[in-house]
Amino acid sequence: MNIQSILSEKIKQAMIAAGADAQCEALVRQSGKVQFGDYQANGIMPAAKKLGLNPREFAQSVLDKAELQDIAEKTEIAGPGFINIFLKDAWLADNINRAVQDPKLGVHNPEKQTVVVDYSSPNVAKEMHVGHLRSTIIGDAVVRTLEFLGNNVIRANHVGDWGTQFGMLIAYLEKMENEHATEMELSDLEAFYRAAKKHYDEDPVFAEKARNYVVKLQSGDEYCRTMWQKLVKITMQQNQHNYDRLNVTLTDKDVMGESLYNPMLPGIVEDLKKQGLAVEDDGALVVYLDEFKNKDGDPMGVIVQKKDGGFLYTTTDIAAAKYRYETLKANRALVFSDTRQSQHMQQAWLITRKAGYVPDSFQLEHKNFGMMLGKDGKPFKTRSGDTVKLADLLDEAIERAGVLISQKSTALSEQEKADVIEAVGIGSVKYADLSKNRTTDYVFDWDNMLSFEGNTAPYMQYAYTRIRSIFNRSQIALSEVEQAQLSITDEKERALAIKLLQFEEAVQVVGKEGTPHVLCAYLYELAGVFSSFYEHCPILNNDDQQVKLSRLKLALLTERTLKQGLDLLGIKTVEKM
Repeated sequence: MNIQSILSEKIKQAMIAAGADAQCEALVRQSGKVQFGDYQANGIMPAAKKLGLNPREFAQSVLDKAELQDIAEKTEIAGPGFINIFLKDAWLADNINRAVQDPKLGVHNPEKQTVVVDYSSPNVAKEMHVGHLRSTIIGDAVVRTLEFLGNNVIRANHVGDWGTQFGMLIAYLEKMENEHATEMELSDLEAFYRAAKKHYDEDPVFAEKARNYVVKLQSGDEYCRTMWQKLVKITMQQNQHNYDRLNVTLTDKDVMGESLYNPMLPGIVEDLKKQGLAVEDDGALVVYLDEFKNKDGDPMGVIVQKKDGGFLYTTTDIAAAKYRYETLKANRALVFSDTRQSQHMQQAWLITRKAGYVPDSFQLEHKNFGMMLGKDGKPFKTRSGDTVKLADLLDEAIERAGVLISQKSTALSEQEKADVIEAVGIGSVKYADLSKNRTTDYVFDWDNMLSFEGNTAPYMQYAYTRIRSIFNRSQIALSEVEQAQLSITDEKERALAIKLLQFEEAVQVVGKEGTPHVLCAYLYELAGVFSSFYEHCPILNNDDQQVKLSRLKLALLTERTLKQGLDLLGIKTVEKM
């Protein structure tokens, strides 16, 4: 359930009944302080101003018409016209009881869509590096959340698998296979790419063959296509190993590389010419956009076909948007990529809309993100200044987590210890990223992310295992706890009940805005509220069996909410730490 949505709808309908127009907004928010209620409606003043009415009098009229008697214990008008809403304990208890019985913990989404999410997007014949981390894990957390909300989600791994470099790579793969008289495995993709480039730069015969292979590949030559597919397959097998280690849901089925859209590009360029959107300029085809200006204040030109006939990323992204609407029948398309691509995406999608390839109702959303920085405030690199390979980063995370867990855990079996090390190591890297607002840069800091204090993966994972231990010690069947009636008699119980029922509000924001940090913040707050509840409200040593079961019920929903929330983030939990 979504308390904010329920109250917003009720207040809005009351505002309309009191004379406001249908476009009015209730602006219901969670209250920052308990004395102002559990929720506040802040939309009264702008609506009253529009109507020329006294805000407090309008607020009273709204409250007279609002049907809040089943939800609110009391309401009050504060200041110039804010409405403070105090929720009923019995209403909270009823909804906690329902949430415990619901596999989705009371989360429901009436509006289900088909959503294409474009994320990760590594390049063929190159190893994944830390620059791919943010797109991969932020995109996957949003994908998991959208699916949890009941949407039909199509993962699109927009792999860089096309372009002039493939002639060079095919020629070098052929050379290696001939010399070794066997099919070569590209165990070191970076070395393979560098060696191919070196041959291309230094050997004119090799370079000529590479250029010929580009032409053959693009014209559908069977041999070149087979060699190209080998390169793609070997690369994606290595990438899949990284995805599996990261607990990311991408698989081979989700690859929608640049090559997928290649057959569409000539037709799109021809159509843009026909519509008068693309014009010839010095042999190239260019779309001039009045909405973007160059440094001289003139409309900016966006090239869709080079003078040599080659296409650009813009042309591919126009085709991708068209494909996602026409072929995949999506309502919405999200792209997770670097903030530096923002203008590029805006321009590609503006051309897409101007050409009429997608309707206004089709949502095209660039979910941009900032950079991962080192402690020196510069892009995260190795000490020698090289780009950090993703596999090496994950190896180091496991190694550091091993040291951390060895210092703390003594009662774990070897298998349990290995599971904890993996969950904490990988989880720490992911959570450190996901807990930051994706639109900002963030500093990568091993010491902070592997701490058991603060908003970190180890803290959250430990909070979950701590609650699990309560049930392990209770020796009470879960079915008995599930069937118990919740009664709220303490302010700490009440605070925990409200926080638990706000789970959907956080999840909906992640699905709408693509901001996993909102869910991280919610889970961290929930863990804190539970800690306060546990400290002040005795559970297992409580002599009153009914109170004990009621509090265990709150603990059970907290445990399930933490586990579900961390799962949406792609963070593993363990039963013991």
